[in-house]
Amino acid sequence: MASDERLVCDRFPLSSKYDPDWVIASASGGANALWLTEWLAEALDLRPGMRVLDLGCGLAASSIFLCREFGVQVWATDLWFGASENLRRIRDAGVEDGVFPIHADSRSLPFASEFFDAVVCIDSFVYYGTDDLYLNYLARFLKAGSPVGIAGAGLMQEIEGPVPDHLQAWWEPSMCCLHSAAWWRRHWERSGILAVDRADVMPDGWQFWLQWQRTVSPNNRTEIQAVEVDRGRHLGYVRAVGRRRAEAKLEEPIVSIPTQYAKTALLRNDRQ
Repeated sequence: MASDERLVCDRFPLSSKYDPDWVIASASGGANALWLTEWLAEALDLRPGMRVLDLGCGLAASSIFLCREFGVQVWATDLWFGASENLRRIRDAGVEDGVFPIHADSRSLPFASEFFDAVVCIDSFVYYGTDDLYLNYLARFLKAGSPVGIAGAGLMQEIEGPVPDHLQAWWEPSMCCLHSAAWWRRHWERSGILAVDRADVMPDGWQFWLQWQRTVSPNNRTEIQAVEVDRGRHLGYVRAVGRRRAEAKLEEPIVSIPTQYAKTALLRNDRQ
């Protein structure tokens, strides 16, 4: 029987070991999670036994990959996909002792402060991490000096003004969350919370974007044509890595403000 060469890529040797049917079945977004995770891991110093938060993990493919390839413990956390189904996938992958599925919102995480040695986020940080206040919340769960790393779809340059004509058919209002590597560097540095180690783009990332779409969704002609015509001018993959500054002062989130109500006159004429 001929070998299945789908998703085999010299650029991603670790990812190429995984069965393409498993990779496709475990996909929860528009990108190859293993390719992005392998690329991000190249900029991280992951060591066996480290505690890693995989935020917005989808169907936990990235979490399973991180555990198997780097020996780290992973808390596979997602809001859209349930922990029970992810646990079945984790068990079948043989990493039940190293990957722990969690069902939680990115803004309501059930972890202790300074619990993690690293936070990774594959192709989902744009949905919540653009909030100016979010990094202050997330960094609380990291030990000082530990990294936050993100990788996913992004822009090669910020789009100033109207969306280019060749992207109009594919573009939706929600895509305004896509940003460039330079934008992420500024966004993180201005907070004073992270020291940014890396903010760059994947060389020829648009071609890997196309390869993935042609494999898993060949009928998605609108997106495929947009990427084909764009040829990396605006669309591609973006990566950023920053480390929590030890001197950064993080504000504790406000859960509630205690008040004491005292009845007063509602209108001026009600005063006695």
